[in-house]
Amino acid sequence: MAYKRLSAVEAASLIKNGENLALSGFTPAGTAKAVTKELAKIAEMEHEAGRPFAVGILTGASTGQSTDGDLANAHAIKYRAPYTTNSDFRKYVNKGEIPYNDLHLSQMAQELRYGFMGTVDWAILEVCDIEEGESVCKAYLTAAGGISPTAARLAKHVILELNSFHNPNAKFIHDVYEPLDPPSRQPIPIVKVGDRIGTPYVKIDAKKIAGVVECCIPDEARAFKDNDPVTDTIGHLTAEFLVDDMKRGIIPASFLPLQSGVGSTANAILGALGKDKHVPDFNIYTEVIQNAVIGMMLNGRVKDASACSLTVSNECLMQVYDNMDYFKDHLTLRPSEISNSPEVIRRLGVIAINTAIECDIYGNANSTHISGTKMMNGIGGSGDFERNAYISIFTCPSTAKGGLISSIVPFVSHQDHSEHDVNIIITEQGVADLRGKSPMQRAEAIIENCAHPDYRKLLRDYLKIAQGGHTRHNLPVAFAMHDTLFRKGDMHLTDFAEYVKE
Repeated sequence: MAYKRLSAVEAASLIKNGENLALSGFTPAGTAKAVTKELAKIAEMEHEAGRPFAVGILTGASTGQSTDGDLANAHAIKYRAPYTTNSDFRKYVNKGEIPYNDLHLSQMAQELRYGFMGTVDWAILEVCDIEEGESVCKAYLTAAGGISPTAARLAKHVILELNSFHNPNAKFIHDVYEPLDPPSRQPIPIVKVGDRIGTPYVKIDAKKIAGVVECCIPDEARAFKDNDPVTDTIGHLTAEFLVDDMKRGIIPASFLPLQSGVGSTANAILGALGKDKHVPDFNIYTEVIQNAVIGMMLNGRVKDASACSLTVSNECLMQVYDNMDYFKDHLTLRPSEISNSPEVIRRLGVIAINTAIECDIYGNANSTHISGTKMMNGIGGSGDFERNAYISIFTCPSTAKGGLISSIVPFVSHQDHSEHDVNIIITEQGVADLRGKSPMQRAEAIIENCAHPDYRKLLRDYLKIAQGGHTRHNLPVAFAMHDTLFRKGDMHLTDFAEYVKE
């Protein structure tokens, strides 16, 4: 049986104003892109004709320019969840033009199933192969798991983007598993990083298949900044800290699985751990795999890796496909609610390492909002991993914008992770171990070890004027550094008394 073949334009024309779209992918990896790009053009034409056109976009994580960027620029997004990194989309969110719901990524699929976000009219999945059965379609995903199984099951209609850029052998690294909902939910039976518990395909009711769009489009892979002296120092400090914990017997001698966020700091940390001879070969249980991990898998430094997506360069992705005989036994891609499952993260004892925009002197962390108001990126999976980690670590440079901004502040301007979920803070200045410490002890450790020298005296002065209690604050001036940045473009204060006079 051959499903109907459609052009991307024909598929996009089936989607109507006001409908909700659930998409495959997780980061730009594996996301639908042929149909959404044409949908943005339709939206522009409808607006020119004076007719409204906007759709809800529901995804596993961020997407690429062909979805978040083009649809945002076409003013075609009525609602968006749960995560994004696109600069064009971010611009409209911060103007208040797009309603955006920032969720923990482990929750997205189940919140769709629970009905929290309304109906799913369309699922658009990127696939590398299809078994076109009369009653059941077996769809094989490309470079990411995302929310694909839930999207396909809930959707009224399904469009498959059969993307020949991806090797059909990508099917060998997928493990598709969708848990039951309460009150029937069972334990997720993953006890080792490499365990596979599902099928290599997404099962779809064939009657839902509206059509197949054949295309050949590379993933819109993002380029990350190269390492610099600051990120390299953070990487080395993180590796030294973990080795010391292993020597003290806090971390088992066999080591524990690692999770690391996305970007140059994450690559620096993994690179430093890979080079440290005191660290045994280790496993990765994470949401996103970057180029550095693929290299360490090929040289045997990383034994097994589990994730939701291959957020790698297209050259690196081809390297995976070319070495599938090896990777099919050592690399597993899962749906996001499994890769980010709090249950599994805690069972495996994952060490979580993520990046913060800022941390305050008591250990609260802000991952998402600049000065408390402007969305930078969503929370992603950092909350899933940090709250449930064996050891939770946040890293950030001690300053930003050439020293005009301190990343260590009296009080975070937006809180994504409370002090209760943060064990360790690391900047290029040093390591603050917050385990077993009271709020005031945490404040002393963070100021002395993590704050930049240019801001240490100011932060110490804040503690002197902070009013008593278990956690001390002077609320009238708690955001003085942020307010000074807003008014003057620089966080440097002479002292807090001078700020009060101003």
